[in-house]
Amino acid sequence: MNEKVHAHLRQKDGYRFEITFDELPGNKVLMDEPVPIGRSEGPSAAMMLSSAVGHCLTSSLLFCMQKSRGAIKEIEADVDTTLARNERGRWRVAGIKVKIKPTIDSIDKEKLERCKGLFEDFCIVTASIREGVKVDVEFEI
Repeated sequence: MNEKVHAHLRQKDGYRFEITFDELPGNKVLMDEPVPIGRSEGPSAAMMLSSAVGHCLTSSLLFCMQKSRGAIKEIEADVDTTLARNERGRWRVAGIKVKIKPTIDSIDKEKLERCKGLFEDFCIVTASIREGVKVDVEFEI
């Protein structure tokens, strides 16, 4: 795993941005803000955060099960992200609730129970959010 990830955002129009990553040449992600600010032509930052938490957790559970020599036949997750205004009236992510739905054979239930107590600690995104990620902002003009 790389110790650094570089995302480059370029405004296309309005609040629509194209995002590229040095680590994935040729791949692009389009993001936008919801109506009425944007045109809802792509996921918003809150949606991407929500999906990042869900993806990280399900991937960590898969990894744990593979290391345990267990198998997950299928896995799905529903991530409900609650947005609320803070005391200054600014929108913030107030909470994220994840429901993970793995399909396993009964032979792997014990391995799943073991992984339930381990996998969250290996999810980079969720653990980082819980610990409070330091964000530095600077301008280049």
